[in-house]
Amino acid sequence: MSNDNLRLPNPNPNPEGMLAIPVKKTDPVDLYRPLRKLVARKYSESDAEKVESVLETLNKCRSDMVERGDLSLPKLRDCLIHYFKCLCMVEPLFTAISSDADPILFVWYDAFSSGKECWVPYQPNCIQLEKAAVVFNLGAVCSQIGASSERTTAHGRHLAIDAFNAAANFFLKLWKVFAKDVSATLDLTLLFAESLHCLFSAQALELNLQQQLNNNSSAFQKHRCAISFKSVSEHYRRAYDLIQSDSAAIEHVSSFDQTWITHLYQKVKFCEEEALQMRSSILPKSQLPVQACILDHDAEFVTEKFAKGIRRRAYQWIPKLEGIYLDLVLSKDIPFKIIDGGKLVAHPWDMPPPYPTKFAIPSSSSSSHLLALPLKKSNPLDLYQSLRNYFVVKFSESMAKRVEGLFEMVNKLRSEMLRDDLSLPMRRDCLIRYFKCLCMIEPLFPMTTAPNPPIFVWYNAFFPKIKSSQHNIHLEKASVLFNLGALGSHIALSCDLTTIQGRRIAIDALHDASYWFLILTHEAEKASAPDLSISSAQILRRIITSQIAYLECELPHSHSHGGGYPVSLLYRKIYDLMTFGPLAGKLVQSSIPQFIESKMKTCRVQTGLDVTELFLSGYCEAQSLLREACQTPCLNLLSDVGPDKITDGILWPILEAVTSALEEMNLSGNTPMEEN
Repeated sequence: MSNDNLRLPNPNPNPEGMLAIPVKKTDPVDLYRPLRKLVARKYSESDAEKVESVLETLNKCRSDMVERGDLSLPKLRDCLIHYFKCLCMVEPLFTAISSDADPILFVWYDAFSSGKECWVPYQPNCIQLEKAAVVFNLGAVCSQIGASSERTTAHGRHLAIDAFNAAANFFLKLWKVFAKDVSATLDLTLLFAESLHCLFSAQALELNLQQQLNNNSSAFQKHRCAISFKSVSEHYRRAYDLIQSDSAAIEHVSSFDQTWITHLYQKVKFCEEEALQMRSSILPKSQLPVQACILDHDAEFVTEKFAKGIRRRAYQWIPKLEGIYLDLVLSKDIPFKIIDGGKLVAHPWDMPPPYPTKFAIPSSSSSSHLLALPLKKSNPLDLYQSLRNYFVVKFSESMAKRVEGLFEMVNKLRSEMLRDDLSLPMRRDCLIRYFKCLCMIEPLFPMTTAPNPPIFVWYNAFFPKIKSSQHNIHLEKASVLFNLGALGSHIALSCDLTTIQGRRIAIDALHDASYWFLILTHEAEKASAPDLSISSAQILRRIITSQIAYLECELPHSHSHGGGYPVSLLYRKIYDLMTFGPLAGKLVQSSIPQFIESKMKTCRVQTGLDVTELFLSGYCEAQSLLREACQTPCLNLLSDVGPDKITDGILWPILEAVTSALEEMNLSGNTPMEEN
C-alpha cells in the first residue's frame, strides 16, 4: 500500500462485521429467605431489618436477569451492574453459612452451547461462580451493544467503541480476577477470558482506526494509522492464537459458529499486511509534533468536538472510591442509600432517579474540630441567550432551535447553584450537574464572534471585594470546582462527630472535597484568579487532608498513625506554608491560620462498629471493580436509570440533535466552528 494514500487497496474482510457473544444462562434460585435467615441468626433480627432491602433487591435483580426475556440490552446491562453490586455487598455472608444450613445452589450453563448439556455442577454457596458468570454476561451484553450499534455515524461509532472497550475490560477482570479460582465450563476458563479480552480490544481499536483513516493524510496521521494497525493486528493475533492453541477450544467455538475462526484469521492477515506496508510511516520520537491537532471541516469533525466535551472529562464524573459513603447518604442519583438509624436501602434496578434521601445531617456538637471553607460568589448571567445567539450567528436559526434545550438546562443549573436557600445535598448535585454541562459546551468557547459574548464574573472566596472576570469558560469551571471542594468542608462541619456514622460521612465529605481541589489544580492556571491559583488549591487540599487524618485516627481499625504527632505535624507544615510561604499575603489575614494553629492538638471520641459496615465494604469493592469497565460515557447515556438521561431528560437527545444539525449544516455549505 502506498504511504501517500491512506485508502485501502484491498477491502478489509468483513469490515463492518463485528463479533459478539451470547450471555450465559442460569437456573432460578431464591436468595432472600436463606440470607435474611442467616443475618438474623448470626447477628440479630434488628440487623436483618437494616439490610433486608438489599436482600430484596438482590433477589429481584437475579429473578429479572433470569426470567425476563423482554429486557433490552441497555436494561439488561443496568440489571447486571445493580446485581453485581448487591452480590459484593452480601459476599461476606457466604463465608458464614454453616454446613447444616440449607445450601444456596448456583447452576450456570455454557454461553457457547445451544442446549443445557454443558453446565457447571451444583456448587453450594459458591458466590465466586456467580460473580464470574455475572462479569461474563456484562462483557457479553456490552459486546452485543457494540455489534448492534449504527457505526456509520459519529455517535454510533463512539457508542460501539465504548461498548467494545467495556466488554474488553469486563473480560480482563474475568481473566485476572474472577476466573482464577472457579471450576466452571469452558467459557469461564482463563484461556477464553483472555481471548475474549483481546478480541474486543481489537474491535474497539479497529473502529478507532477506521475513524483515523477518514482524516487527512498528514505525516502524523500516517504515523498514527501505522501504529494503530500494528496494535490491532497484535490483539487479533493473540485472540486467534489462544483459540488455536487448544483443540477443545477450537471444537467449542466451531460448534457455536464455524465462521468465527475464519473471521479472526482474515482479520489477523489483513491487519498484519497493512501494518507491514505502513511500517515506513512510523516517525521517530524526535520527529513527532509536540501537540498534534488534526483539523477537518466535515460534520464528523464538528460532531466530534461536542462528543469530546462529554468524553474528555468523563474521569471526573465516574464514582470515586473516595466519597462513596457520602454519595450513599446524600446523592439523589445513587440507588443505594443509608438512612437514619444506619438502615441500608437498595432501590430496584429499574427505578430511575431521583432517589429519596431521608438522612438528616445533624448539627455537630464538636464543630470546632473542622474548618468550613468559604464559597465563591458570582454575578447572575443569562447563558441561554448568549449561547443561542452564538448558534444563530455562527450557524442558523434552525440549528439553534435544535439545541436550545441544552442551553436552557445550562442556564437553569447556573441560576440554581447561585441560590442561597439550597440544602447542602441539593447544592452539591446541582454543582456536579452544572460542571458536566460546562464540559459539554466547552468546545464552543471563547465565543469571540458572538454579538454579546458572556462574561463570567466571580468574587474572591477569602476577600469578597476582589473580583475576576473572563470571557472564556476556564474561570467558570475552576470556580465551580472550588465550590464543590468548599461544599465538602461544609458537609463535614455539619456532621455529628460523636457517632461513627457522622464521622464516616464527614471523612467522605472531606475526601470528596480533596478530590475536587485536586481537579482544580488542572484548571487553575487558565482561570487567572488569586484564590484559584495552583498554590492556593494545593494548600487548601493539604488542609482537607489534615482534617481527614485527624478524623481517621479516631476510627476503630483505622490505618492512620496513632497519637497526635502525625496529624499535628501536618497542620504545622500547613501553618508554615500559609504564614511564611507565597500565600502568606493572601490568606494570613483570613481565619484559616488561626484555625490551623488551634489544631496542633487532637482529641479522641469513642465509636463502635455497625453491622452495615459489612455490606458497605462489599459495595466499595464493587465500585472499585466496576470503575474501569464502566468508564464509558456514551454507553452510560443509554441507561434508563442513569441521571444524565432520565433526570436531565435531555442530554442524549440533545447530543443526537447536535449531530444531526451539524451534519445538516455541513450539507448546506456553512463553515464549522473554529478549533480552540
